Amino acid sequence: MAEDIRRLFEPRAVAIVGASRNPAKIGHKLVDNILASGYKGSVYPVNPSGGTVLDLPAVPSIDAIDDDVDLACIAIPAKFAGEAVRACADRGVPYVAVIPSGFAEVGALAEEREMVAYAAERGTRILGPNIFGIYSAACSMNATFGPRDIQAGNIAIITQSGALGIAMMGKTRAENIGVSAVVSVGNKADIAEADLLSYLADDPATKAILMYVEGIQDGERLVRELREVTPRKPVLVIKSGRSRRGALAAASHTGSLAGADEVFSDVMRQCGVLRVDTIAEALNLSKFLATSPRPRGSNAVIITNGGGIGVMAADAAERFGVGLYDDLATLNETFSDAVPAFGSTRNPVDITGQGTVDDYRRSLDAALASEDIHSVICLGCETALLEPEPLTRTLESVAQRAASDTPVVMSFLGGAAMDVVVEELRPRGVPIYGDVYEAVSALGALYAYERRPATMTAPETPADIDGAAIREVVDSARAEERGFLLAHETRALAIAAGIRPPASAVASSMQDAVRHAEAIGYPVVLKVVSRHILHKSDVGGIALDLEDRGELIAAYEAILHRCRQAVPHAVIDGIEVSEMVRSGTETIVGARRDPSFGPVVMCGLGGVYVEVMKDVAFRAYPLDRAEALTMIKEVRSYPLLLGVRGESRKDVEAVVDAVLRVGAVLAANPDISDIEINPLVVYDEGEGTRAVDVRVILDDPGSGGDA
Repeated sequence: MAEDIRRLFEPRAVAIVGASRNPAKIGHKLVDNILASGYKGSVYPVNPSGGTVLDLPAVPSIDAIDDDVDLACIAIPAKFAGEAVRACADRGVPYVAVIPSGFAEVGALAEEREMVAYAAERGTRILGPNIFGIYSAACSMNATFGPRDIQAGNIAIITQSGALGIAMMGKTRAENIGVSAVVSVGNKADIAEADLLSYLADDPATKAILMYVEGIQDGERLVRELREVTPRKPVLVIKSGRSRRGALAAASHTGSLAGADEVFSDVMRQCGVLRVDTIAEALNLSKFLATSPRPRGSNAVIITNGGGIGVMAADAAERFGVGLYDDLATLNETFSDAVPAFGSTRNPVDITGQGTVDDYRRSLDAALASEDIHSVICLGCETALLEPEPLTRTLESVAQRAASDTPVVMSFLGGAAMDVVVEELRPRGVPIYGDVYEAVSALGALYAYERRPATMTAPETPADIDGAAIREVVDSARAEERGFLLAHETRALAIAAGIRPPASAVASSMQDAVRHAEAIGYPVVLKVVSRHILHKSDVGGIALDLEDRGELIAAYEAILHRCRQAVPHAVIDGIEVSEMVRSGTETIVGARRDPSFGPVVMCGLGGVYVEVMKDVAFRAYPLDRAEALTMIKEVRSYPLLLGVRGESRKDVEAVVDAVLRVGAVLAANPDISDIEINPLVVYDEGEGTRAVDVRVILDDPGSGGDA
């Protein structure tokens, strides 16, 4: 794929359809930027009126170009763009960048799809529409209507927002940050992030990739690409549409569905992608990750002349996952000759407010020479003893010497004197920041990248799942046009999936219920069975811990009464009688078909409070046992499974097994949209789990539950 899309990033000839002599037109700006960027290929302005555009002869149509055009940029109104794309496709142009807006984001989805389909039939790929273009340092091409004079460098930017992308281009220029590519994907009618990642992963100039996304198309493919890319280079993402209003704004902006934000965050973590919140944070971290050496280990040391900022940095280190080295003997041995006698060799290493530039140099030299110290956070507050010029020279020298094997971040606070130091060093590539938290978060991002999940060895699917039995259950429900499975069906599905439910039977009368309860053994549980009642507890359709025949009869009658009052039209198919399983740790395990990422699995704190606590984690399926275990460990209540207050450790491996099983069932059965086991009761290590309540939802629910 990388070779296939190379012609988008490294075209030999570019045509601008809608090239204009009017400097106010986008078609003029595109030609101007391409020429100003030093592009070495051929440039063909296309304008029916002919003439010249910026001293280049304009041709009347794409067909009039006697050359193989690799990239055509369409810079005419949307109502004419489809015809221009068709002409390019007929001409055999492999890539077309459709600049104008006015497609899916304003409701013209049919026109957009028709344009893409016509092009695809002829082997033409579409970038956009609703974009500002593409910049590629590989061929010195700025085919955008953004700023000119972009500095070539090692950060690639993929952005769904055109205006924000242009702003980021301007910001990189202002901050002296070099970029290897900037690609605007807009509506992503055809080309999306996954297509571009394959090229950027192989591009030797690209050391870090930054994406701004509002919605995901073909998330399953994106996950596969990200899993391939992140072991080779860092990927960061800004994802908007977290809130309901943000999601609605994204839909109107680029026609995107934002999807569940919690799922997005967890899947990105699964892929080793770092999620950030702001443009400033994204650019700062991208620049640092693209240039910093990888740490040899996890031991970080803070060197400071101020106790206050040292404490702030220690707090930030804990927040951002930076491990502070705490071997006091080694620290004292390392820094005793470098730190003034009135200072401290503990971590933070404090040269105090009386520290000089020479004290910084000696302390930093000692840190870089130590095999036990793997990264350095150098901080300073302005004092009369820190002269800007020698401090600047010292810090730059340290950064140069550390560049091969020791990550170093710096932050110096104060007035004009410290501003001079920062402003002198930043353009030279020294990782110095105006705020302690910025510096520590940069180092934290590097360690977070180093802790990314290991490459998945192979997806794990339990071999003993009875797929034929599961399909038979689903087909039976489909035949009755139901949108979910009934109690006896979910039990059959669970057994076929290798998940252990309680002993149970469905009673059609009170006498049946008594007989089943006596066969199962008291205490028992009663649950209503109805194709019109999905959430049984919400309508009083469950009775727990029934100890004898009398309690069962009373509960049976009460359930029927409550359900008929709550859902008068409901057809009661029966009452399920189940064993009352012994208590354990209640978890929730499930799988669902996410609109962005396809099959995803979920686990977390279970029981009746799951929707309130929202203590759950997600992963894209397929996954292996190691990743399933990592997901479980991310749940805040995970320590409950390790045993608290004298309790035994729980059977975590059985929870992992349940996660893999529900994921496999969902992935193998397209008719299933959601599987939820809540609670999945977990017992002591080696004793397994019990699936107390299983809910299975089918897609396009037909006559699904009303309650």
